[in-house]
Amino acid sequence: MGSVDAGVDRLADPAAAPGWDRFAHWRPWPARLLLAALAALLVLAALAPLTASMDGASADVPALVGDDVKAVETERDDDLAFYDRVIARIAGGERYYDFIVEEQRASDYPVRPGLAVRLPTLAYLHAWLGEAGMLVLAVLLLGACVWAWWKRLGEEPGGPPRQRIGAALMLMGGSLGLNRYYFVLHELWAGMLLALAFALHRPGRWGASLAVAALALAVREHALPFVLLMGAMAAWRRDWKEAAAWAALALAFLAALTWHLALIAPYVLPTDPASPDWLVLRGLSGWLGNVVLSSNLRFLPHEVAGPLVLLMVLGWAGWKSPAGATGTLLYLGYGLAFMLAGRANNFYWGAVVAPALFIGLAFVPLALSSLVRSARGRG
Repeated sequence: MGSVDAGVDRLADPAAAPGWDRFAHWRPWPARLLLAALAALLVLAALAPLTASMDGASADVPALVGDDVKAVETERDDDLAFYDRVIARIAGGERYYDFIVEEQRASDYPVRPGLAVRLPTLAYLHAWLGEAGMLVLAVLLLGACVWAWWKRLGEEPGGPPRQRIGAALMLMGGSLGLNRYYFVLHELWAGMLLALAFALHRPGRWGASLAVAALALAVREHALPFVLLMGAMAAWRRDWKEAAAWAALALAFLAALTWHLALIAPYVLPTDPASPDWLVLRGLSGWLGNVVLSSNLRFLPHEVAGPLVLLMVLGWAGWKSPAGATGTLLYLGYGLAFMLAGRANNFYWGAVVAPALFIGLAFVPLALSSLVRSARGRG
């Protein structure tokens, strides 16, 4: 079967192109417009500054390459050291909500609004398991992601010929999750859990995906857009049972988040400074910077790393399948959110979507070749 699909890929006959090759069936003018837009965006992506700031300092991608990465990571960042202290206090028997506002205030971190205070799930898990236990958990989670995507690629139309490269790309995208230096980051774990939830989902078989997505929500509220998207797509398919399940999960999470905020509120003082605005409109640099700096793309020059993010999304868009449609909407949606919201020191939000985004590269050659063929016309 794989050799047949590969043979079809090599044939430049649009009439014989499989249904899952989205761009092979486009008319010339839409294909030309997309190619022109893509070319312009790739140039802008190569020129866009991919910067981040931590603790008042600024760094760009070249400053985080090679030996410099080791130098940066040996000096524990203030944010990560803060999470270390929180975990140590829980391990010492203290209760999270008894000290978290005080600890955050003492570290000169905002506590208003209450969303500036993280959910306690990851801190408790880390305190219970210890660093060795978290390493085992990270290995198991990465292995589950690679296996689940191997299975899904093997079942989706157009996936079998790209099963090996897709699984390898998932391994590449998720391997940052094995870096113990970042184990305290909520976005790292939420992103890996979302990659697994995405891979486990099938129309009509969604229970395991729902359960894993619930874990991601318990770690970081930034997983909520994934849950809302899955519910919306289920409603689009008129699968009302699944849509209701995703809606129930979203409502349960909002109830838990309200409880979280209520537990924090008594400790917050009117004199506490408010967090700086998250709506800062960073544009293309916000989207690309978040993904590049929170993934293994950070080792590449920014002239290469930025365009690769756009090509990953193009690959997902060219794959006309349930997974391709979900991935396209998911990554474009988060990309828009990153362009509108998040300061430079929130770049790590990109880890929520980075791991499985890499799989899109497996479909880029097909997507580009089909776009070019369609742009030339079928006559």
